[in-house]
Amino acid sequence: MIALIVGIVVSLVVTIVGTPLLIRLVHRLHYGQYIRQDGPQTHLIKRGTPTMGGVVINLAVVVGWAASALYRYLSMGRTPSWSAFLVLFAMLSMGLLGFIDDFAKVRKKQNLGLSVHAKLIGQIIFASIYALLALLLPTQSGIASAQAGMSFIERPFLDFSVLGKFAGIVVFIIWVNFLIAAWSNAVNLTDGLDGLATGSSMIAFAGYALIAFWESYHVRGGGHFGFSYAVSDPLDLTIIAVCAAVVCFGFLWFNSNPAQVFMGDTGSLALGGLFAALSIATHTEFLAVILGGLFVLEAASDVIQVGFFKLTHKRVFKMAPIHHHFELLGWTETKVVVRFWMIELMFVLSALMIFYADWAGRSGLLI
Repeated sequence: MIALIVGIVVSLVVTIVGTPLLIRLVHRLHYGQYIRQDGPQTHLIKRGTPTMGGVVINLAVVVGWAASALYRYLSMGRTPSWSAFLVLFAMLSMGLLGFIDDFAKVRKKQNLGLSVHAKLIGQIIFASIYALLALLLPTQSGIASAQAGMSFIERPFLDFSVLGKFAGIVVFIIWVNFLIAAWSNAVNLTDGLDGLATGSSMIAFAGYALIAFWESYHVRGGGHFGFSYAVSDPLDLTIIAVCAAVVCFGFLWFNSNPAQVFMGDTGSLALGGLFAALSIATHTEFLAVILGGLFVLEAASDVIQVGFFKLTHKRVFKMAPIHHHFELLGWTETKVVVRFWMIELMFVLSALMIFYADWAGRSGLLI
């Protein structure tokens, strides 16, 4: 518990201290956000707002977890787990890709950074490295950091290993590429209003912190009553998820309307990559669709809009992603953001109830 508190305090301090320093630095370098011309006209006033706040988000999560890991090593002799390193690698690699994209935008002084092709290649390389290492690296617990299959909760309902070792690994790498690309881009699409992605991510990671903590208490071999989870080092995953939620909480102070800083792709891609990695590490890839339901709705609205327009040359929404649709209906930006936070909270609560009901059912408590 003390290790968790250390991570919370350090993450929050780094965020609260680091964000104003980054804002001043970005102001000095004139690295402001460039606003899309085809978006809501009310957003044009945001032109020049400091961006790349995701640098602080990435740094604060890593430093918070590292401080917690250091405390556990000095007090209990526990060394950091590979599972933690791999989940953080997924976050930082996507954050690096986002940073390159953000830097290209501010250097070109337009809202166009990396090409779609270049971004896709980067995501494939980093996601493939993560997938391969998560499956093959040995861990302290003896349980791999990921399982080659698709899971709703814990046990895979589709096991890739039946295809053979090599084919199973290849299919798993493709699956992980899809998950990381989908979640990182979904969070990126959600980051269109002040505080929307930050607050929604805070709620989502709080949900994952509870799931990982429950799995750590009921981890296989732990000796506690009820169904146990074959998850590698879930306590480390808990600390990372808590640090991410706390960092989003601290960053929201500066990112709420009117925003003093934007997280940029550096933050949104990193948070999406972390969300995907946590779903893989906790064996809840399909439960994540419910837990991160708001991100799914945002991404789906964009896909529906583009697909329907190509087929019919008509639009389903006034503008996509869907948060812009409600803006154009006359909702204030703050109203859209708060109501979308409420929607995400309902998704997270639903996912947690399903997760607990699944554990209770497997533990024989619902008979």
